[in-house]
Amino acid sequence: AAGTPDQITGGVFTVFNAHVDEVRNRGPVVTYGVNDMVLDNWGNVDRWTVEEKLTSYGPSGIGFVNFNIVNTLKVKAPIETFGRGARGFNVYTGTVGLAEFDRVTTHADGAVGIQISQPIGRLVVHHGVETFGGIGDSLVKGMVMKLAAIALSVKPGGSAQSIKSDGGVTTHGEAVAPLGLHGSIGMLRISGGFATT
Repeated sequence: AAGTPDQITGGVFTVFNAHVDEVRNRGPVVTYGVNDMVLDNWGNVDRWTVEEKLTSYGPSGIGFVNFNIVNTLKVKAPIETFGRGARGFNVYTGTVGLAEFDRVTTHADGAVGIQISQPIGRLVVHHGVETFGGIGDSLVKGMVMKLAAIALSVKPGGSAQSIKSDGGVTTHGEAVAPLGLHGSIGMLRISGGFATT
């Protein structure tokens, strides 16, 4: 229910102490509720492959959120969110060795495209990251906070060995930067440029 930031729901979860060789999402996954994650990893996954679109319509939903370990994540179709504070991809804790995406798009205030809060390996986006929102409320580790809808955000303590985005990194909200860098990136390559419109 709204107003319960300490509770979440979701489409597909791996839970604490789960050890999974391979997760395959062969069809689309859609969530509609409050704090309703589309895909959520709390376990240890070797390979996670997504073949169809991931969509979130509710506030503070996330396309893919990671709290533990994924060695290889490949999302072959777009991630798109529409709710306030609903991010595309988020590494809260743990790590991801390789995260590869087709495209990430968000459509509301506080809805960050990609947010990295821990060290990861490689991040690849084939068709860009784009946000359509300003500053707004978003659920962060059980607390509601104000976030700007930055397209690519590396938080303090977050880092990546390399980040590559073909198709650019674009924001459309007033005074919202396309890149927020408070951690470190070993190699950054953006084809299509940074843009704020």
